[in-house]
Amino acid sequence: MTDVLRRGRASLAFGFFAQGVAFALLVTRIPAIQDRYGVSDALLPAFLAAVPILAGAGSVATERLVRRVPPSLVLRWSQPVVFLALLGVAAGDRMVELGVALGAFGLSVGALDASMNMLGVSLQRSYGRSIMLSFHAAYSLGGILGASLAWVGARWDFALFVSYLPVMVVLLPAALVGSRWYADGEPAPAAEEPEKGSGAGVGFKVLLPLCLVMTFAYIGDSTVSNWSAKYLEDVLGSSEQLATVPYNVYMVTTLLGRAIGDFGVRRFGAVAVVRGGAVVAAGGFAVVAGAPGAWVGMLGFTLLGLGLCVLVPQTFAAAGRMFPGASDTAVARLNVFNYVGFLIGSALVGALGDAWSYRGAMLVPMVLVLVTLVYARSFETQPDRYGGGHERPRTADVGRGSNGL
Repeated sequence: MTDVLRRGRASLAFGFFAQGVAFALLVTRIPAIQDRYGVSDALLPAFLAAVPILAGAGSVATERLVRRVPPSLVLRWSQPVVFLALLGVAAGDRMVELGVALGAFGLSVGALDASMNMLGVSLQRSYGRSIMLSFHAAYSLGGILGASLAWVGARWDFALFVSYLPVMVVLLPAALVGSRWYADGEPAPAAEEPEKGSGAGVGFKVLLPLCLVMTFAYIGDSTVSNWSAKYLEDVLGSSEQLATVPYNVYMVTTLLGRAIGDFGVRRFGAVAVVRGGAVVAAGGFAVVAGAPGAWVGMLGFTLLGLGLCVLVPQTFAAAGRMFPGASDTAVARLNVFNYVGFLIGSALVGALGDAWSYRGAMLVPMVLVLVTLVYARSFETQPDRYGGGHERPRTADVGRGSNGL
């Protein structure tokens, strides 16, 4: 294992961490953003929906961009734009300024998400073993820190710009310095490369099972992030203070699950880990739907964190194995379904809860997560060019690092 790969892994993990902080600072201060700009409750969903839609567009654009420049270069310059757009959200006064800042945030975060996962997939190929979950664990850790900093800002009634500026002053230069060591991983063998600019190496029909799993996982995730507090307070009768706990518990258990998930993949294989995660997540939704009180409900959200946490990283990793000669294209296309799931999940539970019941609404993402079991075979390690059923460890130096290493 070369120093280039080790530095590349560490710097990419920090990139995931920094993005977790930034995204949490945005989503946890939505009420303050709404108050600052005077956004009505009727208009707020349009602003919130615009971010994932534009992020999907940014991911699609990244698919084309990485045919000309390495993903590390896209990541190096998209992350500062995310940070500056976040500051723009905090600094503006007029609705049009909010729209421009959120638009820049959405487009750049799509490019950022796609390029980060491209690098993660290629580094995992170079390592020859599962490391993808460790990157997403760093993202979860950043999310916990970002949510905690947002709580401090809200608790002491800091202005948004005052809350965001010190964090960005630290993260932006640190991310730029860390980007010097980004490594694009070992390129796929020439025989497996698709034609440049065609994208023909990635068949959507073959990728579809992973797209569905990605969508279902994010429907589950957005259900927790958008509805856990309301569900605990309105359905299970908790206090307002206690209702803030489930999401924090979910984030902590997501971090724990991802921290140990790579060891599970190496020991039992990706198929077993994905199946186990789907069953645990479905059990969590079932506990939430049937909970007699708040504490049992929190147990359900705990199970959700442990179950859902493995699905998204393993879906990206499976796409890289499925299309070794076109992994960047596969990851960019798959990443779009991250935002599709988020959009559907944010509206699904609310619509079903109003029309039916919130307990019944929790059963729908449960069923969708269980559908993952049907597609679990798509996560099998694909035969590589050496003819084996497992990825062969690579020790060759990396020639595609963005800093010329």
